[in-house]
Amino acid sequence: MKEIKVKAPATVANLVCGFDILGMALNEPFDEMTLKLTDIPGLIIQHTDEFNLPEEPEKNVSGAALLALMEEYEKPLGFHLTIHKNIKPGSGLGSSAASSAGAVVAANRLLGNIFSKEDLVRFAMNGEKIAGGVKHADNVSPCIYGGVTLIRSIFPLDIIPLNAPSLFITIVHPQIEVRTSDSRQILRKEVQLKNAIKQWGNIGGLITGFMKNDFDLIGRSMEDVIIEPVRSILIPGFDEVKSKCKEAGSIGGGISGSGPSVFMLSKDESTAKKLEKIMKEIYERIGVNYKTYVTSINTEGVKIIQEKEV
Repeated sequence: MKEIKVKAPATVANLVCGFDILGMALNEPFDEMTLKLTDIPGLIIQHTDEFNLPEEPEKNVSGAALLALMEEYEKPLGFHLTIHKNIKPGSGLGSSAASSAGAVVAANRLLGNIFSKEDLVRFAMNGEKIAGGVKHADNVSPCIYGGVTLIRSIFPLDIIPLNAPSLFITIVHPQIEVRTSDSRQILRKEVQLKNAIKQWGNIGGLITGFMKNDFDLIGRSMEDVIIEPVRSILIPGFDEVKSKCKEAGSIGGGISGSGPSVFMLSKDESTAKKLEKIMKEIYERIGVNYKTYVTSINTEGVKIIQEKEV
């Protein structure tokens, strides 16, 4: 049997104004996954974490992604997958994407890299449908490609890797759960034209800011007039975190994915650590348990850390 171990990174989806079309991979936190290619056809999944996630392949996000890959391979395949999640489900940090993407990247390596990155995103999107009811790619794409990605289209799939500037990311994860499916249900179904125009301008400005390494333009463009005003009501302390972090030198930020995690960008590590202190003080005062991370952009995506014959 062949065995491979990978690290699958957390991701920040939307990047404030780019709902379902922009995403960024992080260096921390990350899931750890071990996949074995076996002689017995089928798929066995085992979790070694505390989250009590389903291990039946059809109900597991990694399982759904691998089953899609196995179906397209056409010849019988056997896999044994062991998952240790460090990215808490419902955190807004791409937990389901890390599991889905990590599984298919590992499988592809065991099979001799026969599938393209775009293929792997297609497979991983099946896991996202299990988690949130929708096949979105804004988390799985940066998880597989690394860096920052734009999803120009889902059907047909069109992924555009963007420049990943040297920025630091400070994240606070209030220890409450916001289910992606629930956070989608509260969104308005119609958008006023004036808000759509403003949002399009911000998305264009944000992408241009990434491509030009223009941090001021990135900061000016990180404004969401459609999604964030609705979702932020689910996150205690959100407005205070965002305003105080910007006063302390952050170039901008907002809700990570569907929340409850909040991310803020900084030009340097010292500012990023100052923002972490601010976040801790706010959540200590309001009495909500939390975790914080100070990290940077992961330009590699899912990383293979070990390969061996067993």
